[in-house]
Amino acid sequence: MSERKFIIPEYGPFAGMRVVCSGSLVAMPFAATMLADFGAEVIQIERPGVGDTLRMLAPFADVNGTKVSTAWAQDARNKLAMSLELNLKHEEVKDIFYGLIKEADIFMENMVWLEKLGIYDEELLKVNPKLVIVHVSGMGHKEFGGIPSVCNRASYDMIGQAFSGWLYLQGDADRDPAIAKPYTNDYVSAFATLFAALAGYTYAQKTGKGQVVDVAQFEAMAQYMCGTYTTYTMSGKVSERSGNFNPAFQPYNLFKSKDGFLVALGAFGPGVYNRCIPAMGLDLEYFNYKDCSSGPAAVASEKGQELNKAVIDWCASHDAKEIESIMEGARVPCATVNTAKSAYENEHFRSRGDWVKYVDQTTNSEIEAFGIAPKMSVTPGKVWRGAPSMGQDTETILKTILGYDDAKIADLKAKKLI
Repeated sequence: MSERKFIIPEYGPFAGMRVVCSGSLVAMPFAATMLADFGAEVIQIERPGVGDTLRMLAPFADVNGTKVSTAWAQDARNKLAMSLELNLKHEEVKDIFYGLIKEADIFMENMVWLEKLGIYDEELLKVNPKLVIVHVSGMGHKEFGGIPSVCNRASYDMIGQAFSGWLYLQGDADRDPAIAKPYTNDYVSAFATLFAALAGYTYAQKTGKGQVVDVAQFEAMAQYMCGTYTTYTMSGKVSERSGNFNPAFQPYNLFKSKDGFLVALGAFGPGVYNRCIPAMGLDLEYFNYKDCSSGPAAVASEKGQELNKAVIDWCASHDAKEIESIMEGARVPCATVNTAKSAYENEHFRSRGDWVKYVDQTTNSEIEAFGIAPKMSVTPGKVWRGAPSMGQDTETILKTILGYDDAKIADLKAKKLI
């Protein structure tokens, strides 16, 4: 650990890292949560009386008359909550913000009006030359390229899905595209933000030089398009929606079991295919890989369609657990489609310690939520505290990190700056 004073307990690989962030909802805040899950001290700045809009995202749980967003309870844990009217025209706010920036390793934001708030990258880097500044937006900042008016557009998760082309591929061929849920582009962008922050942090630790990083949600989604773009640039073909069915190989689909469950089952490549077909009791010599699964022509062929029907019929004659057991024995990827209830009750989830209990700070009640992933043998992450209530840690942050006294804090409260 460094000589800086930290508020949170020491744990995980990021112990000694401090992150200051400001913004709302998912893409940037969830990246901060992942850092916090593994030991970074994350200070989330929220506007007094307003807060992160994730606090207002339905559905809500009502505990003893107090409501809390279930998304906030899951995704905002391990953070310190600071109320601050983040407008640097107020000298007192400027002193606080710059004081935190001086003591931070990373500043992450997904706010809209940075310049109106008086926040400029060059000024922050003067305050802390090692600072990594991570901007998260829908279309990117114009300083990194792009059409300025497009860079300035407002955005949400589905906008990134749409603009990237991802959304066009989701759903059935004979229906409009289906928006991927929950907030797929936001969470994809969170992982891009996490990578960007750590890449910048690693460089800063080696060289002493900070930098500015620009994460655009549409570009984060575009990275997950596999060969969609090169299919067009190399062959002139536009990829189309195909629903759950994969036109390139089979079996790879959702199949209905005898007891009415949907089972995901897939066999890509000759090795897995040659284990899958005999496991179903089908004739591998007749339904051979070359004729039935070696490419779009094979899948679409008469024999390929015959195999698809045979797999559908086989699944329909077996219970879901039986299908899973047979495929597990043959080392063929397979899983029954879980609901939240069945995932929560699933023995594998439980045996990996995937459900953890902690006290939600808004309702002051113990909740159970999804735990820490990935697992680490030496420096595991943990949940040291549930999602904070509004402004819960403001005074502690001001006193511990910046050395403010009660009189100074009272003055800030009187001016409604915290």
